[in-house]
Amino acid sequence: MSNQTVLNATHRALGAKMVDFGGWDMPISYGSQIEEHHAVRRDAGMFDVSHMTVVDLRGARVRDFLRRLVANSVDKLKVSGKALYTCMLNEQGGVIDDLIVYFQSEDYFRIVVNAATRDKDLAWIQAQAKHFDVSVSERPELAMIAVQGPHARAKVHGLLTAETAAKAVKLGKFVACAGDGLFIARTGYTGEDGYEIIVPQEQAVDLWNRLHAAGVVPAGLGARDTLRLEAGMNLYGQDMDETVSPYEAALAWTVALDEGRDFIGRGVLEQQKAAGSPRVMVGLVLDDKGVLRHGQRVTTANGDGEILSGTFSPTLGKAIAFARIPAGEPGQVQVDIRGKLLPVRVVKFPFVRDGKPCDGV
Repeated sequence: MSNQTVLNATHRALGAKMVDFGGWDMPISYGSQIEEHHAVRRDAGMFDVSHMTVVDLRGARVRDFLRRLVANSVDKLKVSGKALYTCMLNEQGGVIDDLIVYFQSEDYFRIVVNAATRDKDLAWIQAQAKHFDVSVSERPELAMIAVQGPHARAKVHGLLTAETAAKAVKLGKFVACAGDGLFIARTGYTGEDGYEIIVPQEQAVDLWNRLHAAGVVPAGLGARDTLRLEAGMNLYGQDMDETVSPYEAALAWTVALDEGRDFIGRGVLEQQKAAGSPRVMVGLVLDDKGVLRHGQRVTTANGDGEILSGTFSPTLGKAIAFARIPAGEPGQVQVDIRGKLLPVRVVKFPFVRDGKPCDGV
């Protein structure tokens, strides 16, 4: 039996098509995936992300612990509520998971990790935490709703008390605040502005229904996937995993090789940075008809690579993908689609920003 979020019955009442996602019974769409995608790009949509794992870390040495645990530098977090995107690596420099760290106070940080990696993440975090006398508390009683789109924040503000709305209005990107019993973070996985709202389970259905009544469109995992790929955001398990380093996943910007900090996997990353990683992740656009899909072979001047995430982009009206290919000037790049080699363009991602195609895409 799949796990169910507190909103499961609400999704079914809305006619959602449900699928198994990492052991969770989740909505893939409520009718038209394309319409849900456009709603987020043009107005406001919401996603049930209550399957994500919220973990609170407490202890006098919690900052020291996170300096060791993750590849980005938590020393960037100086103001309460500030958030940081980072990878948690194994000793070989491979990505155990990507996650967000929120600074609450010097003895209290919150992290949010992926649903499909929950068990291995918690085991790894708890094993490392023992050395720092840090308590690791999963928060299964909390649900999470992501509200995303150019009008998402305004629609949320209208549902908050004046005091909490005033705090939310002032939030910078990648900062969170608390109010009305909610943890409101200006983060997301779509490339649009908006919030990820952590809410006690007993309040989640009411919040969802009030958002819906305010004109926020329910959106499923299908739209979430096309939105995040257009926005150039990695999906764990598809674009990176424990055999892939951040440098091979276009996540060099999440690595801080700051002096005097011995984070797990650092030695391997220093070697890769010096020598150059053997593989790189690139964006591809197919101007011809056809769909780019996970696992397809990519041919380059330096040898073969493969498609990681691939989809039809509703915003661009053509197929886009991430691919991992051998490093070096790739020359003419082609993708093997059912035995036929089709030319593709290598482009910088994100593919879409602020609802519009990026230059060169």
